[in-house]
Amino acid sequence: MATRHANITDIVPSLPLQLLLLVALTCGASAAVDTGRPPAFVRARGTEFTVDGAEPFLFNGFNSYWMMGAAAEPSTRGRVTEVMRAAAGAGLAVCRTWAFADGPGYGALQTAPGVYDEKVFQGLDFVVWEARRHGVRLILSLVNNYRDFGGRPQYVRWARAAGVGVAGDDDFYTNPVVMGYYKNHVKTVLTRVNTITGVAYKEDPTIMAWELINEPRCQSDYSGRTVNAWVQEMATYVKSIDGNHLLEAGLEGFYGDSSPEKKQYNPGYQVGADYITNNLIPEIDFATIHIYPDQWLPGQSEKAQDAFTRRWIRSHWQDARAVLRKPLVLTEFGKSSRDPGYGAAGRDAYIRAVYRSAYGLARAGGGALAGAMVWQVVADGMARFNDGYGIVLSRDAAAAAVIAGQSQAMSALERTLSLQRAAAARGNGACMRD
Repeated sequence: MATRHANITDIVPSLPLQLLLLVALTCGASAAVDTGRPPAFVRARGTEFTVDGAEPFLFNGFNSYWMMGAAAEPSTRGRVTEVMRAAAGAGLAVCRTWAFADGPGYGALQTAPGVYDEKVFQGLDFVVWEARRHGVRLILSLVNNYRDFGGRPQYVRWARAAGVGVAGDDDFYTNPVVMGYYKNHVKTVLTRVNTITGVAYKEDPTIMAWELINEPRCQSDYSGRTVNAWVQEMATYVKSIDGNHLLEAGLEGFYGDSSPEKKQYNPGYQVGADYITNNLIPEIDFATIHIYPDQWLPGQSEKAQDAFTRRWIRSHWQDARAVLRKPLVLTEFGKSSRDPGYGAAGRDAYIRAVYRSAYGLARAGGGALAGAMVWQVVADGMARFNDGYGIVLSRDAAAAAVIAGQSQAMSALERTLSLQRAAAARGNGACMRD
């Protein structure tokens, strides 16, 4: 069990949640001010993120997958602004969202291979602009593993409709035509010039990182080798276009055949990805994990699910430091209101427990676990987009206070690391002069 380290909500438990949230939002209010200055690019240096070449970068983050589609419609565009403002006020510094919506039908970004709906693309332009205005960085995912919003299945359907011999969805990873469709999408998004800012996406530091695919899985090859070959080719391709931004694969964290001793940490099965080999690819800048014990371990007790969560985070943190030598981000976690016996207090306790582990390991590892990103933040009146995990910060004071407390804790740790390094640098300089 990870050593418990206090965060803000633990330090001042006697304060009413509403008062704690007000303090946190007041402290973070400056993040929502448009300074007009673009941020610096985030870099990976060893197991840590840095900005401006040396300053450590730690964060608390969130997912809002729906932003591009909402921003494409004037009647719902304000929801993006609402969530960005509330998130920035709660100290949330990084947002992960979709830069894809594939297939025919309403709301698609890519309606056919290489054919794009400019209205939807301008929605993504707006998301990038609003993120910059509110001091929030973005992780943009480029395709889905699942059929939601098109994903791998849609790419394979396009190829089949064009007369290409494809057997199933896993041909997404190996068929040259399908891979060409994906590469074209990558190039189109990365070289897009924002119609609001006039800045190409590949040159905009508002974007922290690209994600190759959300949760890659491959049923035809559980070893991880098929996905690994695809990640290697696509990561190389992304970096040939954009050398400014960080890149991650989109992994959930499942261990594969390269580390059989680690399979004990999987929830009893493999998915065709390999946390170790996929993240060892040089062009992949940092590792990611997701945590959904309610989905992965259905029927098990809450105690067993909590123990799994702690082991999952610690094992991947250890491997990020010792094997991968890259930063780690917990890019998805949450608890669904559709779970049996769900209660908001239990959800908040789970979020707090994940935050406690993330903070403790970030402190113990000097920032190697750089941040955790809750799934997901939505605006008021978005029942259609709420998958059971949605949190409306303006309405849910208890959850918002837990989230804001973690933001403050990670910011404080970032400042501490910065001061420690500055002191060490001064000490080294004095030694050199002596």
